Amino acid sequence: MKLLRSLASICLLAAAALSVPTQEKRVHHQADLSDRAHDDSHGFQYDHEAFLGKEEAKTFDQLTPEESKDKLAMIVGRIDTDKDGYISHAELHHWIKHRQRRYIEENVNKHWKDYDKNQDGKIGWQEYKNTTYGFYLDEEFDDVEDKATYKSMLTRDERRFKTADRDGDGIATREEFTAFLHPEEFDYMKDLVVQDGYLDNAEVAHWVLPGEVDHADNEAKHLIHETDTDKDQKITKKEILANWNMFVGSQVTNYGEDLTKRHDEL
Repeated sequence: MKLLRSLASICLLAAAALSVPTQEKRVHHQADLSDRAHDDSHGFQYDHEAFLGKEEAKTFDQLTPEESKDKLAMIVGRIDTDKDGYISHAELHHWIKHRQRRYIEENVNKHWKDYDKNQDGKIGWQEYKNTTYGFYLDEEFDDVEDKATYKSMLTRDERRFKTADRDGDGIATREEFTAFLHPEEFDYMKDLVVQDGYLDNAEVAHWVLPGEVDHADNEAKHLIHETDTDKDQKITKKEILANWNMFVGSQVTNYGEDLTKRHDEL
């Protein structure tokens, strides 16, 4: 299984007049720390997105390498929760999981305003359907080139919404809407994700059967292995800064929005 792929844009009614809704941009089917291949020989984008969070690791041209290192040093201070001057595997693992949760929270908050049209703190299926598909519903997708595909998307969305709606009242609370957007994060949604065909047999085995892969754990081990020069199974700020481009990137590679945020926003 791949953990947490951030496929995060939504097709709104205003935009629907120009383009059909895109399934991959609305609902997250798989979970991964990054949508990039984990291949350090071709760059550290996977590590950047795992360490900083996907949205925060988007590239931009604002920081010099020196500024990146300064910002990274502040982040390291947040990771070292016991303030002993070392980053343990447990601390790094906890940080990466924190960034995953933060990404999901920010993603849901971003989309909540788009769908909660009556601002009652809930999102009904009709609100979601009309916002996403409203322009095409009356015409049964007659103007859509691949009509069958988008009818299938609507059917899948409705099935997923009803599964996330645990009390069956046709209205999603924030937690239920989170399960709808990120089904891979909720045990009761797993059968539906498998049913929808987003996982192959190997991924299903890793996800559904015991021994599920913890990608955050693996990434923490990877970063420590690559950074721990004295091989004491923990890393210092000095070791991290010496390998800063693996963690956050630079002007000539990639770096994240975490480096432009205030210290208390992380």
